[in-house]
Amino acid sequence: MTIEQFQQKFRIIGRSKEIRDLIDITMQVAQSDISVLVYGESGVGKEVFARAIHGYSKRAEQPLISVNCGAIPEGILESELFGHKKGSFTGAIETRKGYFELADNGTLFLDEIAEMPITTQVKLLRAIETKEFMRIGAETITKVDVRFIAATNRNLQAEVDSKRFREDLYFRLKAVTLNIPPLRKRRIDIPEMVNLFLKSFTEENNLPYFKISSEAMDILVSYNWPGNVRELKNTIETAAALSKNGILTKESFIALLKLEEDRGINTGMPVLLRRTPEEVDREFIYRALFELKRDILEIKDLIIEKDKKDTEKEVEKNETISVPEAERRTILSALNQTRWNKKKAAAILRISERTLYRKIKEYDIYE
Repeated sequence: MTIEQFQQKFRIIGRSKEIRDLIDITMQVAQSDISVLVYGESGVGKEVFARAIHGYSKRAEQPLISVNCGAIPEGILESELFGHKKGSFTGAIETRKGYFELADNGTLFLDEIAEMPITTQVKLLRAIETKEFMRIGAETITKVDVRFIAATNRNLQAEVDSKRFREDLYFRLKAVTLNIPPLRKRRIDIPEMVNLFLKSFTEENNLPYFKISSEAMDILVSYNWPGNVRELKNTIETAAALSKNGILTKESFIALLKLEEDRGINTGMPVLLRRTPEEVDREFIYRALFELKRDILEIKDLIIEKDKKDTEKEVEKNETISVPEAERRTILSALNQTRWNKKKAAAILRISERTLYRKIKEYDIYE
């Protein structure tokens, strides 16, 4: 398989040398079972590369289980990873498999690995080295055959130096390290991404194809993109949704990206000195929309964080709430926040929609 075929199969966009070199390494390491540690800023596509490694490996026909270590409360993380035996704690009404067993013969992707508590890191290290573990409350060892991929946007060496991450686990995970460059270091890839995101947006919404001016493209290429590919995609879709004539110009983006400039971030954007009343009005509307969006996201994050802390406190007390009940409440909270939009709720919980539907059925959650 060529690099181009690999990119097309796993939807990796880019012609830059940085991306092509990264794909070349990815194709090599995918064929073995060696552990891989993926580094990169938020939004660069770490999970995309994890899926590509699995999809190009000999385990491709087996499951890829993705676990967001930062999204699971500490009190139930061990149970989620290793499973538990019926009656092992209050609320354990049935024996359940953990992610390790679910990934047997496949790949386990541990995202945001730096968020994992030290106590769980100890058990994780042993499980990775021996490929065996014990469910909570069990008396027998369970053996698995699992390939491990981990990802983080933090400097793990700094975390080790600060005693927040175990050095032995760090060295065990970093057998091969992939560093995904931020978008600002591979600007040559931006036009291709813009065109692809526009094409996808129009197809998904049954709209005519949008045109984008050369001035608009220059602005997108020159911007620093602190949110990387994820931010670029959201910006393109927002500009397209607000467009009235199917043509995206520099004015379609300046108001959106200038918000970051106003917050003290140097974007490298040109300054628009003379604006018509219509441009001023449009910018005002853009600003109002995005300030509202930002406020909503901040409120959502506060609610999620509060629910997470409350759940952790209740789980620690043990006599107050069971593990399944803690999970049920977290799911219900996410559903209520999104007005029962299951796709958005799954995104908040950082699980797949399929898993969310299974959990709703398992816990008899009704609107």
